Amino acid sequence: MAELSTIARPYAEALFGAALADGADLAAWADLVAEMAQAEQHPEVQSALSSPRLDAPARVALLSSVLKSKLNPAASNFLSLLAENDRLELLPEIARQFALLKNRHDGVADARIESAFELTAAQVTELVAGLEKKFGLKLKPVVSIEPALIGGVRVSVGDQVLDASVRAQLERMRDTLVAN
Repeated sequence: MAELSTIARPYAEALFGAALADGADLAAWADLVAEMAQAEQHPEVQSALSSPRLDAPARVALLSSVLKSKLNPAASNFLSLLAENDRLELLPEIARQFALLKNRHDGVADARIESAFELTAAQVTELVAGLEKKFGLKLKPVVSIEPALIGGVRVSVGDQVLDASVRAQLERMRDTLVAN
């Protein structure tokens, strides 16, 4: 879906820039955009939004009505812009990119940690501390269990992957043996 991310990027950057210029709470904005994206992804909402009977203001009103949070004028204008350009389906990607921009601004990144076995809180803390030194960022860990790794961990921070799993080591050994 590279095309969606390419189309969504200017919207996310513009929204982030506007929120930053207003001195708004970026975390609150990220939550609001994520809520809008979640609402847009609901099958019934998507079906209603795609109705040719609804014009842009009606689609904005519909989406606004299903949100728990009240929209501020800037958020309402943003939804109007998306609706007028038939871009409401970009909300999930815009939310993802907005969160990335917020994290970059805050010097934070998500660290996806996959482990073959359950990690204790102390192990996660120790691992994150080492990774923060390596990447020079404050990391928010998201830990999942992946039995296919056999042992060890695989860590993804942005587009960088550190694979210290037994499976990766076995694959490297196999490649070395086959190459000789």
